[in-house]
Amino acid sequence: MEFLTTSEAADYLRLGERKLYELVTNGAIPCTKVTGKWLFPRHELDLWVLSGMARPAGMLTAEPPPVVGGSQDELLDWSLRESGSGLGSMTEGSARGLERLQRDEVMAVAVHFHSLDAEGNLAADANMTALRDAPDLHDALLVAFVRREQGLVLPPGNPKQLRGLADVLALGARMATRQPGTGAQMLLDVLLTRAGASMRDLRRVETPALTGPDLAELVRAGQADCGVATRAAARSAGLDFVPLVWENFDLAMRQRSYFRPPMQALIRFLGERRLRQRAEELTGYDPSPAGQIRFAA
Repeated sequence: MEFLTTSEAADYLRLGERKLYELVTNGAIPCTKVTGKWLFPRHELDLWVLSGMARPAGMLTAEPPPVVGGSQDELLDWSLRESGSGLGSMTEGSARGLERLQRDEVMAVAVHFHSLDAEGNLAADANMTALRDAPDLHDALLVAFVRREQGLVLPPGNPKQLRGLADVLALGARMATRQPGTGAQMLLDVLLTRAGASMRDLRRVETPALTGPDLAELVRAGQADCGVATRAAARSAGLDFVPLVWENFDLAMRQRSYFRPPMQALIRFLGERRLRQRAEELTGYDPSPAGQIRFAA
């Protein structure tokens, strides 16, 4: 990320340095203080300018409601409450959430897309690709929330001794699944493809689970032998866990929403120690990338 000095930022924005300091004092412009000097991230200055752009009456866009859609996550739900952002949540899965973002029905969406790259490995940039390919998101922005661990959620003691997807297939274990369009279901699909199998090869529980905690409850109640969810979901339900992958869990939004007060409250919270402490308590999270801008259209 490129940083500008005070004089460079003033020239870049075509503002006087006195006005720039006034904005800094009021907390109205993105900046950071390093060894007594103010520095300004150039990319975030661009977003700041765009967020305040005036448009003719015919171009006015209705503000989306202060809601984060997409994927469910325990650490995210906690952060929405503790940050004082006033942001609500709507859990429908990554794909449905992204559709709502395109229709301006949510302010942001939590996503964890999965796909295979040309070599047949899990793609590291699947979230970015989904935003690039989404219609009507020419102003998309992807902000890192955390990296988190996904794996097999299992009954206490792992009675069937399942060590991976190959064991699930070989032993015909009953598997709880998620609805199409969720990141966990995409992950299961690509892992099956890598194993030369498909959903037809699984012995599935009939009704898909809406969220990771719902899936964990099916396993805890003995209705399924396993399912794919986060380590945090397994721990909260008192279940065993076999890790499969670490994934990027990001927040997608329009650039104009980034500087809205509710979103800024959440973004500021991502840098707080409380988030790191809570992530450690829940287990299965790496909060080190929290708040980083990973992609801008």
